[in-house]
Amino acid sequence: MTWTRLKELVETSLSGLTQPTRSDWIFALRTVSAGLIALLAAYALKLDHPQWAMMTVFIVAQPVAGMVLAKGFYRLLGTLAGGLAAIGITSLSGTNPWLLITVLALWVGICTLVSSLLRNPEAYGAALAGYTAMIISLPALGQPIVVVDLAIARCAEIVLGIVCAGVTSRLILPKLAADAIISRLKRSILDLAEYAGGAFSDGDPASLAALQRKLITDAQTLAEMRTYARLEAPSFAPRAHPVRRTIGQLLWALSAARTLHSHRAPKNAALIPMRRDLKAFVGELAATPGALDDTGPWVARLDAIASKAREVPSLPDDAGANDAAEDKVGTITRLTIAGDFAEALKQVLDGLNALRSPVSRKSNERSQPALVVHRDYQAAWRNAVRAALATLLVAVFWLTTKWSEAAGTVILVAVVSSLFATRPDPVQSAWGFFTGTLIALPFAFLVGQVALPALPGFGWFTLFVVPILVPAALGMANPRHVGVATAFAINFLAFLSPHQQMIYDPGPFFAGSASILVGILIAIGVFIVVLPADPWVTVERISQAMREDLARLCLHERIPRRSAFESLAYDRINQLMPQVQRTGRRGDPILGGSIAAVTVGLEVLRLRHAQLDSAVPRETVESIGNFLRGLARELLFRRPGEPQTATIAVARQYAASIGERSGRLEMLRIAASLRIIAAAMEDYPDFFAKGRA
Repeated sequence: MTWTRLKELVETSLSGLTQPTRSDWIFALRTVSAGLIALLAAYALKLDHPQWAMMTVFIVAQPVAGMVLAKGFYRLLGTLAGGLAAIGITSLSGTNPWLLITVLALWVGICTLVSSLLRNPEAYGAALAGYTAMIISLPALGQPIVVVDLAIARCAEIVLGIVCAGVTSRLILPKLAADAIISRLKRSILDLAEYAGGAFSDGDPASLAALQRKLITDAQTLAEMRTYARLEAPSFAPRAHPVRRTIGQLLWALSAARTLHSHRAPKNAALIPMRRDLKAFVGELAATPGALDDTGPWVARLDAIASKAREVPSLPDDAGANDAAEDKVGTITRLTIAGDFAEALKQVLDGLNALRSPVSRKSNERSQPALVVHRDYQAAWRNAVRAALATLLVAVFWLTTKWSEAAGTVILVAVVSSLFATRPDPVQSAWGFFTGTLIALPFAFLVGQVALPALPGFGWFTLFVVPILVPAALGMANPRHVGVATAFAINFLAFLSPHQQMIYDPGPFFAGSASILVGILIAIGVFIVVLPADPWVTVERISQAMREDLARLCLHERIPRRSAFESLAYDRINQLMPQVQRTGRRGDPILGGSIAAVTVGLEVLRLRHAQLDSAVPRETVESIGNFLRGLARELLFRRPGEPQTATIAVARQYAASIGERSGRLEMLRIAASLRIIAAAMEDYPDFFAKGRA
C-alpha cells in the first residue's frame, strides 16, 4: 500500500515534465541555446567569471519575450545600482571590515524595503541592487582598490547574458506579450461568461469561488503584461489605454455578476426576462467555439439588454402602496446591477477589439483609468529589518571566525532573505530554492569534477550539460515546478563554475557548496524565527485598509475615480488571497467580505455622484450625506460582536421612503444603491467591523 501511494506521488509530480507542450520545448531549447552562446562569448572575451553570463540567461528566462526584456532590463539596472553602491560603500569604509559589513547590511535592508513596496520586475531589480553590492564588495575586503574592476567585470558578465537571452527570446520563435494579452483577455472573457452563467443559474459555490479568484488574478496579470508588451515594441503604446480601461471594465463586470448572484431576484414579471436574457447570453458566449472572433453581434445584444435594464418597470395595479414601493425599489436594484454587468461586459468586448485593431492616432479620451496598487509599509519595514539583521549577524560570525568559505554563506543569506521576503509564504519559496540547489549538487559534481576534467573542450561540455539543462528548462516552463527547476538550473551552473580549463579539485567544490546550502538554511531559519509574519495579522491589516478606503469614499470632499478605487480594492484582494488560503476555510468569509466591500464602494460612489445631480431634491442630497457619515462611523468604530448601528436600517428606510415618494428613475437608482449597500453589509457583518483579528 505504501509503495503504491509513493508511486502515485512520483507519477503526479513528474506528470508536468513528461508531457511538455510545443511552446515548452521551444522555451527550453531557446534558453539552453542562449546560455551556451553567452558562455561561448564570455570565453571569447576572457571574462573572469564566465558562468555568470550563462547563469543570467537562466535567471531572466521567461516564456514571453517581453517578460525576458523586462526582467533583463531591471536586472541590469539593479546590477548597475549594486555596483555603484559597492564602489561607494567600499570607498567609505576603507580597510575597516566592521564598517563595511554594517553599511552593506543597511544597504541590503534599504533595497529590501524598496523591493517590498514595488512589484515584479521592478521589485526584483531593487532586491538585486542590495545583494549585488554584497557579491562585489566581500571579495574586495581589505583590497578596496580592486572593487571597481570587480564591478565592471560583474556588469559585463550580466550584460552579456541579458543580451543573449533578450535577442534569442525576441528572434527565435518568439511568444510575444502583445499576443499573450489578447489570448489571456479572451480566456478571461470566457471565464467571466462561465462565472456569470453559474451565478445566474445557482451553480456550484466552490466552482464559482475558484473562477472568481482566477479572474481577479488574471486581471492583475494583464496589468503586468501591459508593461512587458510596451518593452517588446513601442508600437504597442497606442494600445496601452485599451488594456488599462479593459481591466477596469472586467473587474466591474465581475463585481456586478457577484452581486447579482448574492441577491437573487424575486419572481416578478419585470426581472425574469432580464435574468433569462443574461443567462442565455453568457451561456451562448461560453459555449460557442470561436465566439470572440467577431464580437459585433455580441455587443449589439448587450446594448439591447443594457437599454432594457435602464427602463422603469411597470408594477401590478393590485399591489399595495408599501408593497409596490418595496417591489419597485427591489426590482430597480437588481435591474441596475444587471445593466451594470451588461454595460461592463460590452466595454470589455470593445477593449478586445481595440487591442486587435490598434488605432494609429491618440485616443480622444483625455485621461486613462487609474490603476492603483496596494503597498504594505508595515510588511516592507519588517522585511527590511529582517534582511539587514540576518545579513549583519552572519557577517559578524564570518569576521569573528575568519572562516573563508562563510563569505558565500553571508551572500546567500542576503540573497534569500531579500529575494523571497515579498512572497506570500517565504519559507515555502526558500525551501523550494534549497531543494533545487541540493538536487543540483551531485549533477554538478559528476559533470564538473569527474567528466569535464577528463574530457575537456566546449563540445564535451555541451554534450554533458545540454541533457541536464533541457529538462530543467522544461521544468521552468511549468508553473508547478518553476521554483525548484530554476534553482536547480542556476545553482547547477554556480556549482559547475564552467571555465575553459576544468580541473579536479573536490575540496573547494564541497566547501563552496556547503556554504551555499548553509546560507539558504540560515535564511529559512530567519524567516521562521526573526519577525515571522502571521497571515491573520496581514489579513486584518489589508481588511482595515479596505474599510478605511470606504470611509474616505464617504467623507472626502473630492470624489475619486471609480477605476482608482476598484483597481486598488482588487489589488488588495489579490494580496489577500494567498494569505487567506494559508488559513483554510476560516478565511472564506474574509474573501467574500472583501469582494462585498468593492460592491459597497461602487454604490457609495454612485451616491456621491447623485449628490451633484441638480435633478435630485435638496432634502434627498442631505439624507444621502447623513447616511454616508453614519456609514463611515460604522466602518471606523464598530467592533466585532457589537450589533450593527442604525446605519443599515436607515439605508432601508431611506430606500423605502424614496420608493413611496417618487417614481423617477434617478431617485429609484439612489434607493437601489442604498439597498445594495445594506444587503452587502448584512451578508458580511464581521468584515465591516474594526479590529477583527
